[in-house]
Amino acid sequence: MGLRPAHTCRGIGKVCWTRFSRKKPRKSYVKALPHNAVQIFNMGDAGKKYEMEIALIAEDNIQLRDNAIEAARQAANKYLEKQLPANYYFKVLIFPHNVIRENKMIVGAGADRLQKGMRQSFGRATDRAARVKADQKIFIIRMMKKDVDIVKEAIKRVKPKLSGAYYTKLSELS
Repeated sequence: MGLRPAHTCRGIGKVCWTRFSRKKPRKSYVKALPHNAVQIFNMGDAGKKYEMEIALIAEDNIQLRDNAIEAARQAANKYLEKQLPANYYFKVLIFPHNVIRENKMIVGAGADRLQKGMRQSFGRATDRAARVKADQKIFIIRMMKKDVDIVKEAIKRVKPKLSGAYYTKLSELS
């Protein structure tokens, strides 16, 4: 079964139920964590001295699923690797800690006789998400001054992959 649309879980109004403990598993709200789609957080060459930095910043409070963050990361990194091989540093600054729960319902003829409805509907852990506050940085990319246009194009390719509104901030590194 496919993923539910992003608008069903992008709001931050719901309570977090993310407690997971290996030492005291009985204290956990979550018995088994869903797989984290984001595995790589640092890309490019971190050792070089760069002149400029561009940051992708959220305008509003939003919750981003890990698969959206991973899709955005891959889109930007593939473009940067092709255009600027080893002449950039790209970092993902958010981590998907929040566990999304879903109370799956049966559809079809006779389903009303088989399921319990909303009784004890705490839900099953289905996905992970990162809670992002307004004006929080999501990605940073460091590069040389001559490569600013290429990095702006990479950021332009990232924005459609993430739900919500974002702006960029360009700054010089000293």
